[in-house]
Amino acid sequence: MPLKITPYLVMNGNANEAIAFYEKALDAKVVFKQTFGEMPENPDFPLPADAKGRVSHATIQIGEDVLMLSDTFPGQPHQLGNQVTICISTNDKEQSKRFFDALKENGKVSMPLQETFFSPAYAVLTDKFGVTWQIHTDGSPS
Repeated sequence: MPLKITPYLVMNGNANEAIAFYEKALDAKVVFKQTFGEMPENPDFPLPADAKGRVSHATIQIGEDVLMLSDTFPGQPHQLGNQVTICISTNDKEQSKRFFDALKENGKVSMPLQETFFSPAYAVLTDKFGVTWQIHTDGSPS
């Protein structure tokens, strides 16, 4: 898979409303949508009832491009103006590690590079310029 960079919108509990709006306004098509309630359960972190209907991840197609969206988890801060991040995707774990190591220099790591249920190597960090990056490695976790 070639390297891809995708805008990622982080909404404050209204991602479903935003998706419906973009479907109507921009002829967007939903490619994927999952709520926090549809994710695998983690007994160490029980899911609050008010989180179950929130969007954990969605991808919509607008013309030839995609836009990704999610809601914040209840209780996480949301600040207008900072809700756009950049998702960089590759299928090469070593490349993801190189990106992570380079971008974290003088930055702030929100989630270290790690295996998740949806990616063999995923991370979130803010670089030294204040740009928030999600590093996503395509493929199945081991």
